[in-house]
Amino acid sequence: MDNNIKITYPSSEKVYMSGKLYPDLRVGMRRVRLTPTVDIVDGKKVMTENAPVYVYDTSGPYSDPDVETDLKRGLPKLRAPWIAKRQPGETQMALAKRGVITEEMEYVAIRENMNCAELGIETHITPEFVRQEVAAGRAVIPANINHPESEPMVIGTNFLVKINTNIGNSATTSGIDEEVEKAVWSCKWGGDTLMDLSTGDNIHETREWILRNCPVPVGTVPMYQAFEKVGGRAEDLSWEIFRDTLIEQCEQGVDYFTIHCGIRLKNVPLSQGRLTGMVSRGGSIISKWCMVHKQESFLYSHFDDICDICRKYDVAISLGDGLRPGSIHDANDAAQFAELDTMGELVERAWAKDVQAFIEGPGHVPMQKIKANMERQIEKCHGAPFYTLGPLVTDIAPGYDHITSAIGASMIGWYGTAMLCYVTPKEHLALPDKDDVRTGVVTYKIAAHAADLAKGHPGATIRDNALSKARYEFRWKDQFNLALDPERALEYYKTSNEVEGRFCTMCGPNFCAARISHSLKDCDL
Repeated sequence: MDNNIKITYPSSEKVYMSGKLYPDLRVGMRRVRLTPTVDIVDGKKVMTENAPVYVYDTSGPYSDPDVETDLKRGLPKLRAPWIAKRQPGETQMALAKRGVITEEMEYVAIRENMNCAELGIETHITPEFVRQEVAAGRAVIPANINHPESEPMVIGTNFLVKINTNIGNSATTSGIDEEVEKAVWSCKWGGDTLMDLSTGDNIHETREWILRNCPVPVGTVPMYQAFEKVGGRAEDLSWEIFRDTLIEQCEQGVDYFTIHCGIRLKNVPLSQGRLTGMVSRGGSIISKWCMVHKQESFLYSHFDDICDICRKYDVAISLGDGLRPGSIHDANDAAQFAELDTMGELVERAWAKDVQAFIEGPGHVPMQKIKANMERQIEKCHGAPFYTLGPLVTDIAPGYDHITSAIGASMIGWYGTAMLCYVTPKEHLALPDKDDVRTGVVTYKIAAHAADLAKGHPGATIRDNALSKARYEFRWKDQFNLALDPERALEYYKTSNEVEGRFCTMCGPNFCAARISHSLKDCDL
């Protein structure tokens, strides 16, 4: 494993913006330099400068040339001094309810707006607005006090739509090196949060390496590790084993837990009439425990204890959808909505203990049923942020599930979903490798950005307009550099030029003739 990983983007530089409430804040983002517009006026070249474009950046210190990164040492502890001055058990929600704007809140406000102020774009996203949304439970800032390396981000309907990426090893697949590499790779392409779903060997050690080197919040499904502790026998699970697993992961720094607390003993049979039954691994494990012991799930009966643990470390709870539909045939059925109703009860109990919480949503839903999912979630769960896998709008495209799910993801993001869990081409087929992570992340960045445009998020059109102007003016380099995946766009362009025999990788002979002549050596692509 390369211990000195660096992330680069073409014609880009890492820049920082400072705060007003907290002047020492350094909020990282990426500034893309653009080439000038060239016109011919009276036979002479006239060059007009184009302003750089600021881009939301999830790459952390890895893209800062002035920061030496070392995977063995871990990332700088950005939030350590902020955390040190707070009282034990003071969560972001508790502070927000008291009227306190934390460093994290101003940080995410600056990050969401980028340079809107400089461009004269009005925005409602102020530090005070962030505080109000967190206090009301409509937004979550996942930020475990033991993960100070993470850069604050916010999940909420009234903010940019975020995306989560899943990685993780199994007993027969990747090791620690590959998982850390995939984590950093996800951050390069724009993953906002990362879930470590490892189920194989070295779960604790793998998670430790990821946490110490991850600049975005990290989530897990604690039931996976608890299940390994009992040798894969669901009936041998207990509250005590699960509790100890929660504490272990809290101590390491996990920022949010997916916990399938919404499964009730009385609702488990509702999945039996489905075409695809119960497809959630975590949900299946706790459901089997319920049926074997004929008792209410200990995740539900001990929910207040779970909240007490999470509050101590300021860990957010992602209420998992153990009864989500695994096919469009089963979408919006009684099992799914029974669990959603229970989540509405649990989210209020979490808020009462000042624990941040959000709701996980379905994975397979045809387009005509998507809007109803969002509306019911808002109503039953009191405006808590919604986090969905896709949804996939058809079941007939194995190998292309990233596309079928991105269609649904863009729709439900437009309707109000706050975070989208990516789906890779190998979903349902195999664990993602590095290239699948890249494809999944970029596909979901497309879906998220399409939703941001539809929602009218402040400044969402800046990048689109800049790229469109570059395309119209045949500034190919700027088109590529403003793209979500500049390297892939340039790769395809160069391949096309070689096939067609063009001599210029910047604009091709036809475009040269239309604009301004230059030789191959003048092109810097």
